[in-house]
Amino acid sequence: MAEAITAPQRTTAVRRWHVSEHKVAALVLVTPALLVIVGLRIVPLVLGAQYSLTGDGARNGVFVGLSNYQVLAGDPVFRTAIRNVGLLFLALPVAVAVPGILATFLFLKVPGHRFYRSVYFFPVVLSPVIIGAIFNILLSFDGPLNQVLTKAGLPPVDWLGNSHVAIFAVIGVHIWATFGMALVIFMAGFSTLDQSLLDAARCDGANLMQTVRHVVIPELSRTIQFVFVTTMIGMLTGMFGLVYVMTAGGPGGATYLPEFYIWVTQGQMNSPALASAASMVLFVLMLLVGLAQVRLIKRATKEA
Repeated sequence: MAEAITAPQRTTAVRRWHVSEHKVAALVLVTPALLVIVGLRIVPLVLGAQYSLTGDGARNGVFVGLSNYQVLAGDPVFRTAIRNVGLLFLALPVAVAVPGILATFLFLKVPGHRFYRSVYFFPVVLSPVIIGAIFNILLSFDGPLNQVLTKAGLPPVDWLGNSHVAIFAVIGVHIWATFGMALVIFMAGFSTLDQSLLDAARCDGANLMQTVRHVVIPELSRTIQFVFVTTMIGMLTGMFGLVYVMTAGGPGGATYLPEFYIWVTQGQMNSPALASAASMVLFVLMLLVGLAQVRLIKRATKEA
């Protein structure tokens, strides 16, 4: 009887050992990535938040509370940078729709789709400095674009010198330069699309728009969410090179973005604590925008 009782117990103990062994192995495999994230992301974030509460110059290292954030709130240049973030948010649907539509046509294998796929991705491999230099020539007041407008009987536009136009020119160039990466992500999503659903929609007589709305969008909902979030993050953190080369923040600070403001505050104004405060504001903006986008896209794809 004793052996009959202890055998199941021994089996249970062995199973528990195997379960714990798998957990330990998983933890060992994940630990390096966690250490990298903690060391290069979490710790600098905490230190940056702490440093943003200290002073600059003679008050370096002295706790000043929310004084840096009050300075940011009263700085018209920083307020312009935040307003420009709103323009980025308004331009986001265009930045996602362009690669989404082009990926749909490539998925449908339009004539020359292999050539177009290479051409669309080509701007991604170019440096922002090179792209900015190219468009500085194209968008100059006496450049090729204005010459075309003049020949068409339209007045020339000061694309980079007009404070009401320059930010839209920079955003447009950024969309052109980066949509190729989103295109690749959409193409990867299309490769996982269930072909039977498309065949069923075709048999039911659905046209292209109905197929996209009721089949493609729901099936690619996670891909669309990912593209929305990564595109917005790219806009908030990846436009420094274009702004620096094309406008240098001008005219009159009209093309400032938080990332460029942080660089100017840190490098030219020698105010690292103020730059840390601006970085924390940018982080909160990215967090709020990302969460809002996920909720909105989830709701939109469910309705579709």
